[in-house]
Amino acid sequence: MKSRYTLNALTLLLSFCLAASPASAYREYFTPEQKARLERIQTVRVEAIALTDKGAADTGSLVEVASRRLGELGYAVISDQTEPHDVVLRIKCEQRKTWEGTTASGGDADLPDAPSRLWKGPACQLTYVLGGLKINWQKEVRTEFDDAVTAAQAAEATDPGAYALSKLQEALERYEFPLLLAAEWGHPERLLRLLDSPDTSQARKIKIISLIGEMRADEALPRLTEALKDRDLAKQALVAMGNLGRESIPLLIEIMNSSPQPEIQAAAAKGLGRIGGIAGDASVVLPLLVKLQDPETDWTVLTEVAWALGKIPDKRSIQPLYDLDKKLQAIRDPENMVLRKLKEAVFWAIKQCDTWDQYS
Repeated sequence: MKSRYTLNALTLLLSFCLAASPASAYREYFTPEQKARLERIQTVRVEAIALTDKGAADTGSLVEVASRRLGELGYAVISDQTEPHDVVLRIKCEQRKTWEGTTASGGDADLPDAPSRLWKGPACQLTYVLGGLKINWQKEVRTEFDDAVTAAQAAEATDPGAYALSKLQEALERYEFPLLLAAEWGHPERLLRLLDSPDTSQARKIKIISLIGEMRADEALPRLTEALKDRDLAKQALVAMGNLGRESIPLLIEIMNSSPQPEIQAAAAKGLGRIGGIAGDASVVLPLLVKLQDPETDWTVLTEVAWALGKIPDKRSIQPLYDLDKKLQAIRDPENMVLRKLKEAVFWAIKQCDTWDQYS
């Protein structure tokens, strides 16, 4: 059957997905008053604290980094608490991080930039205050080392505290907290302007598209359609669609089956797994199993298909997964990382699906 993987099909898919929910409903836990405040955010006051074993340290460089990076998205930044502002961004950087409370597991708490209760080394925690109320949004960046004294000695730095803060400042230069805040506050237009900038790196564009997909911003449709012409951006756009609704399932299935590019097939399979897992929609299982049992399927695609099946525990998946596992175990190639990842995905999927009866 002739491939129908076309830009028109992708455009239709985006239309279905992005129209499913307006941008104003992105964060339903906010009150109407808070949503109105978020929409109006333009001026951000940055508060910073820096603590080392010697006590408080200068925060000028931390404030400068935050101000400059927020300015890239068009926010006006102040540090004087007497000046009018719409929101307060708080940055607390420490040579030895102190834990400030518990957090639930699952969801955002399991993300790499979520505060870690186990990490005691150098870290910066980011929070924000809206209308005098601390919002339940907290991110954390950490150094690659957990002991500033040892790391400073290895780098021949005389002051461990200053060395830790300098490395945390470098981490804040790389961490995309301005993009996360723009998405959190429901400002897709700011993200789209940055997406259109010729100075924006490819990696940053991919992150922006992912965030826009999570926001379900219908006003982003024309720009996302244009981005699909870029091979790398199209892949991320397809993955982001997995955060959206059931309406995208038929076209994601078609893309998975008809795209000539394995990475696009894999992205579509990953999207199907997200939708099936979030919505509990077992209609994606059979198409995924057909792909799993196709001898022509690329190993990278099989990996994402296996992960997807594991997110939707279903009795029908058990035997096909065991059959594939048997074939893979007969292949001895310990240096093949693609094969290793595929084996891990199949093993995990079997563990999820072979306990299907406890969910029935």
